[in-house]
Amino acid sequence: MKSQEIRSQFLEFFKSKSHQIVPSAPMVIKDDPTLMFTNAGMNQFKEYFLGNSVPKYTRVTDTQKCLRVSGKHNDLEEVGMDTYHHTMFEMLGNWSFGDYFKEEAINWAWELLTEVFKIKKENLYISVFEGSEEDGLGLDTEALEIWKKIAPEERIIYGNKKDNFWEMGDQGPCGPCSEIHIDIRSEADKAKQPGRELVNEDHPQVVEIWNLVFMQYNRKADGSLEELPAKHIDTGMGFERLCMVLQGKQSNYDTDVFTPLIQELEKITNTTYGKSEKADIAIRVIADHVRAVAFSIADGQLPSNTGAGYVIRRILRRAIRYGFTFLDTKEPFIFKLVSTLSKQMGDAFPELVSQKKLIENVIREEENSFLRTLDQGLVRLENIIAETEGKKVSGKKAFELYDTFGFPIDLTALILRERGYDLDEKEFGEELKQQKDRSRAATQITAGDWQELNPVADEAFIGYDVLEAEVQLAKYRKVETKKQGEVYQLVLTETPFYPEGGGQVGDKGYLEEADGNKISIFDTKKENNLIVHFAKKLPRDPKGKLMAVVGKTQREETASNHSATHLLHQALRYVLGTHVEQKGSLVKSDYLRFDFSHFSKVTKKELEQIEEFVNKRIAERIALNEQRNITFQEALDQGAIALFGEKYGESVRAIQFGDSMELCGGIHVKNTGDIWYFKITSEAAVASGIRRIEAITGNAVREYFAEQTHVLDQIKSELKNAKDPVKAVSSLQEENSALKKQVEALSKDKAKNLKTELKAEIEEINGVNFLAKMVDLDAGGLKDLAYQLGDEMENLFLLFGTEQDGKALLSCYVSKNLVKEKELNAGQIVRELGKFIQGGGGGQPFFATAGGKNPGGLNDALQQAKSYIKE
Repeated sequence: MKSQEIRSQFLEFFKSKSHQIVPSAPMVIKDDPTLMFTNAGMNQFKEYFLGNSVPKYTRVTDTQKCLRVSGKHNDLEEVGMDTYHHTMFEMLGNWSFGDYFKEEAINWAWELLTEVFKIKKENLYISVFEGSEEDGLGLDTEALEIWKKIAPEERIIYGNKKDNFWEMGDQGPCGPCSEIHIDIRSEADKAKQPGRELVNEDHPQVVEIWNLVFMQYNRKADGSLEELPAKHIDTGMGFERLCMVLQGKQSNYDTDVFTPLIQELEKITNTTYGKSEKADIAIRVIADHVRAVAFSIADGQLPSNTGAGYVIRRILRRAIRYGFTFLDTKEPFIFKLVSTLSKQMGDAFPELVSQKKLIENVIREEENSFLRTLDQGLVRLENIIAETEGKKVSGKKAFELYDTFGFPIDLTALILRERGYDLDEKEFGEELKQQKDRSRAATQITAGDWQELNPVADEAFIGYDVLEAEVQLAKYRKVETKKQGEVYQLVLTETPFYPEGGGQVGDKGYLEEADGNKISIFDTKKENNLIVHFAKKLPRDPKGKLMAVVGKTQREETASNHSATHLLHQALRYVLGTHVEQKGSLVKSDYLRFDFSHFSKVTKKELEQIEEFVNKRIAERIALNEQRNITFQEALDQGAIALFGEKYGESVRAIQFGDSMELCGGIHVKNTGDIWYFKITSEAAVASGIRRIEAITGNAVREYFAEQTHVLDQIKSELKNAKDPVKAVSSLQEENSALKKQVEALSKDKAKNLKTELKAEIEEINGVNFLAKMVDLDAGGLKDLAYQLGDEMENLFLLFGTEQDGKALLSCYVSKNLVKEKELNAGQIVRELGKFIQGGGGGQPFFATAGGKNPGGLNDALQQAKSYIKE
């Protein structure tokens, strides 16, 4: 059975049990600060488990793309080493929100596996929660009795809290679970040892395939449990493992989920899978990682140096490194797999097809960049080896190479072993631990339980219409973080405060009590469908009435910038072409940022056309046409643009200014005239095929024009109020160019005369023509002089010192025959002598330079030079 059929059969089975098939949520999470990526099928339904929203369907099923590479669920280091761990994987699931519970979930799971998929019952084992004395919970007898009716008791295993009690975090909904494991070993192996003894023992052929979670408790901040008002079902089955079982394979990578990628890899790298363990691991790593990276980019997360983008970059670099080390790939190649992946999975996940070109461009550029980093790292590693006394390389220096330059530590260790060196792994581990501890401490959050006071209104956000409203606290909790200290999170019965989302920052403002006491709101965010307001203190009377007031100026300026992004998007598609798609945005009160797909730099003329297009729409004073509750399909039929990587419900909000129409939940001006003026301040590349425009509107433009006028007045003043300042500056540039040529000619004459003087000072020491001297030339002049002398004399060793602008500079030249015969190395020499001038440097064996901040040490460095040629 092909993987596409397996996925389809799963969904159709639960559809026959009255489940609604829902699409996979984006893998990149945008409204849950506790997670970077979707790491389980239940993530998109957290708001229902928490009771923050009422689901439209009480029974749903889907296949959810997941990523497990950080935090509690982190499988990255296992990927490739075995045959069943993955970073990106599909999780097949069925859910009940307060509808059916254990009996239906267990019976349907058994029916699907044994009757529909025809898996032999004697190969399956079931685990049941044995209870936890710590939590005051006994054996899950309800689940046990249901299982006993359908499976032999010898196939039922009792699992502890670690294996059979599922929690979404330190707090929140949780409950016991029953895992279904399968034994796919040979009959001979089964006869030697019962499969039940290998469950949860990381055996590659005795693996968990399905977890049935029975959500019936809520974990409080003090660790205690309370019953949930409604009980839920949350199941997750690993699609890749299920395919392995149903296709009769012993490895996930032997299924048709991965074989097309592996076959393409074999062609590209001229490698045969199954011949070498190290090459096989590399191939598995690359086949897995390209999926994770491609899906992330398709969902809107580009590789970067921070947050989720850093995680994606790290995954991709791990794949590149394995190819570089074990498959001898020194040129970009991973991007070539994207075509195979999109053909293979594009039907189930059409974003892979629509974003294919972007994914290829981004991966290719990242590969080029990291291969350059590897080259630079190799040079740096050579320097570290040269500086090492003995045969043990400092773990601290290796960590610097890893942390600063992104050079993989396992590659460092491999190269060192090949060169006969050992890595101080203990010291490296200590450095890494310190970094992780700092990072963990910086992001650690301690949250108290929510204190419930009042219900939240069904339509809690009222900020489209008002900036002030009389409200009450619905609930609150205290949160402590390293960065912010003690903070209170407040949820109001209803609120005019816009929560951060859709690229727009959250509103600021204050809450005013009846006695006039004000509580400053410094941010507003959305978490699991709750609008959370951040404050440094609580109202004196938490149960009293409050006046919620949004900061008017910031809101208006933010709205101006948000509406301008819509007009900018329209302008880009008009000027550059309809291939342009939004790839990210940031809307603040002082500026806007807009990322978009485009294959080349936007020219100056095109930028002028884009500005002109937007400002014409502003001048036309186009009124806002807002449709708040329109169906998703109806909006698309009207021509609305839906943004990539966003999760849309059946009912959406459409924002229209003339021919510009987009799905958007943000705040906008009532009329384009309110924007006043639009000015682009920068245009640059973000990644291959992705450009970024930054711009300003309204008051920021007024301030910009005022500053430009001030600068122009200063320039005119410096130019003695010239009538034509442009012509005056041009004249100065021509004069400056002529003077530069004169200076260069004088410098050459000076160097020529100096060369004659210096040749007379060169002395022979042990067969080497030697000179170490202070010279009054800049870096370029020193290099020219050294090369001229080198062309005219053999066996030459030169060390020049000079002081320029209070900085010290050393230049060393060694004839190439001396490099070979006497093993002299100019780069190593300047690194060692650099300590005299409190600096460092490097270069080639025959010419190198060092810079430092202590000119007073130049003479000591010059005196030390002679020691390199004494026998």
